[in-house]
This record gives sequence, structure tokens and C-alpha cells, in this order.
Amino acid sequence: MLFSSLFFLFAFLPAVILAYYGQYLLVKNRLRNLILLLFSYLFYLFGAPDFILVLAGSTLFDYAIGRFMDRFPGRKRLWLILSIVVNLGLLAWFKYANFMVNQTTDALGRLSIDLSGWETVALPIGISFFTFQKLSYVIDVYRGRCRSIANVIDFAMYVALFPQLVAGPIVRFVDIREQIENRVETWDRFYGGALRFCWGLSKKVILADTCGRFADLAFGRPTASLDTISAWVGALAYTLQIYLDFSAYSDMAIGLGMLFGFRFLENFNRPYSAFSLTDFWRRWHISLSRWFRDYLYIPLGGSRKGTARTYLNLTIVFLLCGFWHGANWTFVVWGAYHGLFLVAERITGLRRLPENRLRGLRRLLTLLIVVCGWVIFRCDDLSQAAGYFSVMFSFDVSGFAPWLLDMFDLKNTVLLLCAATALVLPPGSLETDGQLQKRKLLPTAAGIVVFTILLPWCVVIMASGNLNPFIYYRF
Repeated sequence: MLFSSLFFLFAFLPAVILAYYGQYLLVKNRLRNLILLLFSYLFYLFGAPDFILVLAGSTLFDYAIGRFMDRFPGRKRLWLILSIVVNLGLLAWFKYANFMVNQTTDALGRLSIDLSGWETVALPIGISFFTFQKLSYVIDVYRGRCRSIANVIDFAMYVALFPQLVAGPIVRFVDIREQIENRVETWDRFYGGALRFCWGLSKKVILADTCGRFADLAFGRPTASLDTISAWVGALAYTLQIYLDFSAYSDMAIGLGMLFGFRFLENFNRPYSAFSLTDFWRRWHISLSRWFRDYLYIPLGGSRKGTARTYLNLTIVFLLCGFWHGANWTFVVWGAYHGLFLVAERITGLRRLPENRLRGLRRLLTLLIVVCGWVIFRCDDLSQAAGYFSVMFSFDVSGFAPWLLDMFDLKNTVLLLCAATALVLPPGSLETDGQLQKRKLLPTAAGIVVFTILLPWCVVIMASGNLNPFIYYRF
């Protein structure tokens, strides 16, 4: 079920709100978490009915693991290992089994092992996100950062909460435990949530999908039919699309959470204003970056065990970060690519330069590195990526390809320029670490624009049926 669909906007969401706030008339707030749980499971049933038992069963498993850790603290390590093995085992099976079969079919065939009867394993929607969310809970209970939760309905609601179930952000239990039990819904927060949701909807439907049409056109053609200009237009369009699309989902998830009294951590902070790759990863998909930092990089030793070990740890983390995004060598190479540049920043000392030194040049170079990384990420295979790069840097500037020029009507051109402001925004503050979402409500005038112009515009586009799924639904 897409947030950017008429059914969600005019049927599902109003039903959740009416049920959630209607129960106050009968039983105060005693059923609010149960209502969110039931609607979250209904939300998941729309997209992955065959896998609802995977979600429910793995949730019950990790709830029991948490309770066992508190009841039998002497065996905490055993319960932790069991949870990690089961969770990563499920993730590996559903997400990587097909990939491993494809990679080993020929080799196993030479050993007379026939895999021709292999049936493709379907991928449950959102498994990467809710697996990491459950693991963060189990690890934090193991570390003593929080006690396990006693109410199974509250825990199941935390795992399945529909605003962030399918594509994040990854919400840690320690960040919202108090909100699960004691949150307070207010009109100001509800208004702010509605505003944030509609703003994210506008970013997705109006800007991201426009950029996506340019990107799909460029990356969907044989690289031999591209020239340098069209290749760069496609690369920049995808750079804008993936940011606007995913940050729009995060805006909508944060806004939906606010409707029900939750305040989630921010997930993006102007990533294309970064002046280094280190700075970029502090600003991009913050919940995932922090997850890998706190649950993989630091346990591996972080930067505490010498220079060589630090470089190795960074490489491991970003290889796994790439592989987390999908079962394809392009994702692995994309992760290695970012890991390589992060190591290079440390070796050359660029990471330690004062922020204001050569800032403009460093920001431009960082953006160039990120754009090239998105080309690898977007291509279907490494062969296409190599061909695409050869065109980008061949400097064939004979002019706009006719098939691309047709896309540049007045509306698309204006919307692309609006989207491109994401590339030139000032950096803003990084003072979001460890803090809950604290953005002030937009002024009344901006709210009027969002609700009276942007929202109706989105509804018209949605009614036309020209909808694209969120990019991160596939991960």
C-alpha cells in the first residue's frame, strides 16, 4: 500500500485516525497500541499477505528472547547469538538465496549438482528494516541499555508500526520506549504531522517522480545510444530522485508518527551539502548509518585498534552496507566504492581539514563522487555501469538527444530546477545526534500553500494513476 495512493489517503489513513481517537471515548487510551498494531498488520497484508506470519512469528521470537534475557541473565550471550542467527538467517534466505543460486549454478553443475528446479524465493516487503529494528532491540537489552518490554502487544506494535514498517527509518526501541507507553497526543503535534506528511507527499509525487522519469529514460536505454549530456542528465536526475524519494518517505513516516503522538529521529539532513564523504554519511539515511556504526563498526573495534584495523573495519562496514541494499554485485561495488573514499579521506588527511577550508571545492568534489556512486547503484549490472561511465566521461557534447529534448517541456524543466535546489542548499546544522525530531511547525502561510495548492495538485496526479513505488520498497 503506497502512502502516495488515493486508497491510503482517503480510506486507510482516515480509518486509522477515527479508530485511534475514537477509542478515547470508550476506554481512554488503553487500546491505542492494539489499534495501531491491527492496522499495521492490515497495512502489511495489502503488500505481502504471504509473509504476515514471517513478520508475526519473528516478532514473537524476539519478544521471547528479550524476556529470556531478563529472566535468565546468566545466559544472555546465548540468547543474543540465537537471535542474531535466526534474524540474519531469515534475511539471508529471503534476500540472498536467489543471488547465491545464480552465482553458483555453473560451478555446482560441474559437480553434477543440478539446480534447474530451483524455485525463486520471494522477498518479504520491508524485511531489511524490521530485521535491523528487532536486532537493535535485542542487542540493547543484552547491553543493558534498556529492559525488555513486558507487553507483547506493545512490542509487536513497535516492530510493525505502519509509518516506518516498509522503508524505515530504523526506529530504535530505546528512542521511543517512553513514547510507546506514555506518549501524549496534542493538536499542535497532529497539525505538524499532517503538514510534514503532505510536504513529503509533495516531494514524492511532484518532484521525485518527475526526476524519476528522466532517470528511467536515460538508464533504460542502451549505453551506446547515449551521449555525454544525456548520460549526465540521467545521473543527476537519479541523484535527485533517490534523495527526494527516500527523504519524502521519511518525511511522511515522521509526519504519520506525529499524528499518533510519536516523534521519530530525523533521517536526512541536506546530504548533498556535505563537504566530505564522512560528512555525507552523517547526513544520508541517518538511521542506517547509526545502526551500522553502533552495532557493527564500534563492536569491530571502530578506530580504537590502530590505523590498519580502522581501514579494515570501514571496508567491512560499507561492503555489508552495500550488500544490505540488495543481492546484486552493483550494490557490493557501490559499498566498496564509498568505503574506499572514506579510507582515502583518512589517509590523505582531508577528513581533518577545518570545515571552512576549501569548502566550496570540497563540496563540489564530494557531490561528484556521490553522483558517480549513484550510477553504480542504479545500473542493472556492472557491465552497464562501465558503459555508462564511459559515456559520461567521453565528452561527446554533440547536443541533446531528441528523445531527451522532448522531455524538457516548461513544466518538467521548472520542476527539475526546483528539485535541483537540493544540490545548492546550505549545509545547516548537524546538531541532531541523539535528539528527537524537533523541527518547528511551518508558518501558517506555508501551511496554507501546502494544504490548498500542493495537496490538491498531488491528488490530481494520484488520480491520473501515474504512481511510482518508493525506491526503498525494494530493499
